[in-house]
Amino acid sequence: MERRSLGASDISVSVVGLGGNTFGPPRIDEAATVEVIHAALDRGINFVDTAIVYGQGESERYIATALKDRRDEMVVATKFHLMGLGDEKPADRIRAHVDESLTKLATDRIDLYQIHMPNAAVPAAEILGTLGDLVAAGKVREIGCSNYTSWRLVESCFEADRLGMPRFATVQNHYSLLNRQSEQELVSACRTYGVGLIPYHPLAGGFLTGKYRKGEPPPPGTRGAAGSPIVTKMSNDRNWEIVSALEAWAADHGHTVGELAIAWLVANDVVTSVITGVSNVAQVEANAAGGAWELTAAEKAEVDALATTGLEEPIEPPAR
Repeated sequence: MERRSLGASDISVSVVGLGGNTFGPPRIDEAATVEVIHAALDRGINFVDTAIVYGQGESERYIATALKDRRDEMVVATKFHLMGLGDEKPADRIRAHVDESLTKLATDRIDLYQIHMPNAAVPAAEILGTLGDLVAAGKVREIGCSNYTSWRLVESCFEADRLGMPRFATVQNHYSLLNRQSEQELVSACRTYGVGLIPYHPLAGGFLTGKYRKGEPPPPGTRGAAGSPIVTKMSNDRNWEIVSALEAWAADHGHTVGELAIAWLVANDVVTSVITGVSNVAQVEANAAGGAWELTAAEKAEVDALATTGLEEPIEPPAR
C-alpha cells in the first residue's frame, strides 16, 4: 500500500489507517480488536489512530495487546483533551494524559500526539510549549491537532515558529464526499504550511458504504440502527441522491461506493492517511481496496461533479 509522510515529518504511514473508536465498549472486544489490527498490518496498513477516551477508555489497552509483539510495525497516534479543566492547568492535564496513554499503550513513545478538539480558553502558546517539551523528552515524536479551523491551524504554525517549538505535523478533521467543507480553506492552509490532512468519517458513518437504503430501516447491528448522530445527519434527500449517483459511477468502474469514498480522498495529495473505523476483517479488506484504487485526474473531476455541495470553489491564499 502507498505510504505518505505525516506532514513534513519523516514518519511514513499507509494512505489508509485504522480508527480506534471501534476498539472497546460498546463496539468490539479485545479479541476482535487484535484480529482487526493484525489483519490490517498483514495488508500493509501501518497507522492506527485512537484517543484516551475511546472505547470507554479501553481502546488504547486493546491496541497495546494487539501490538505486544508488533509495536515497531505500527505508527500509533492518540489524542488528549482539554475539556472540563476546571482549576486544572492545561499543561498538567496534557502531561497527565500523555503518561496515562503511554501506560495504556504499553509503549515508550507516542508517534503522533494530537489535541482532540480546541479549547478557546487555552492559548496556543501554552499547548505548543507543553507539547514541545514532550517531544524534547522523547515521549512524543510528532504532534497534531484535530477539529481545528484553518485560522486556528495557521495561528498555531506562527506560534510554534515564534516559540521555537515543533509545528503541528497534521490536522485531523471530518472530510468526505458528503462533507467537503475542508476544501474551502483548510486544504489550502495545509498545502501552504506543509501540514498533512487526516480525514475522519470518510464513509460518513457508513452512509457511503451502500448499507443504508432510503425508506428502509437501518440494518441490525449498524450505527444507524443504534441511532448514530452522523447517520441521522447524513440522511437527507440531497445525500441520498448523491450516494445513488456515486454507487452507479463506482459500479461502472468495477468498485463499491465505499472504495470510491476512500480512493477519492487519497487522490488529494494533501491527505496523509484516511482514518476508517472498522469492526471486522472484511471491512479492513474493503478499505484497503479503496486505498489501492488510483483515480485519474479526469475520474476525480467526474466524482467531484457528482458530489457537489455549493462549496467547491476554494478560497486560495494570496501569492507570496
